[in-house]
Amino acid sequence: MARRRGFTLIELLVVIAIIGILSAVVLASLNTARSKGNDAAVKANLNTVGTQAALYLSDNNTYGTLDNGSGNPTTCPLAGVTGVTVFHDPIVEKAIAAALVNAPSGMTACYSNGTAYSMEVSRPAGSASAYWCVDSSGVHCGISSTNSLKVSGSPACNCAVLQ
Repeated sequence: MARRRGFTLIELLVVIAIIGILSAVVLASLNTARSKGNDAAVKANLNTVGTQAALYLSDNNTYGTLDNGSGNPTTCPLAGVTGVTVFHDPIVEKAIAAALVNAPSGMTACYSNGTAYSMEVSRPAGSASAYWCVDSSGVHCGISSTNSLKVSGSPACNCAVLQ
């Protein structure tokens, strides 16, 4: 009686197909986890901005005035823009840069009128809101657009838009 050794071609193909399906499921889960991790990193860096801004206000009695000349939010970081605002603080600049590393479109906007500030950074696709926002009142929330950075002309996250 002859002994059969090894596997048939069909058996090998079935095993390879099963491994392929399992690896596809794992890779899909990793992409979701990576997106959530990036979102959490953006939120953590904006929390740093909020904490450092409070210290900046304590030291300087103002946040400084920053807009794009029309009273609207301006793009951050402020490369080449001189001034004395909370957004020129070295720790805030580093937190903004770190948030941009994890922001999918690298979009940020900053707004300050001296007594208040607001800032947003884009969030990964699939998030409930397009941007994560932080403002001088301590609010941290999701907003739909940079136009939501102002409420009645003052810097603020309009959290009623989206969460």
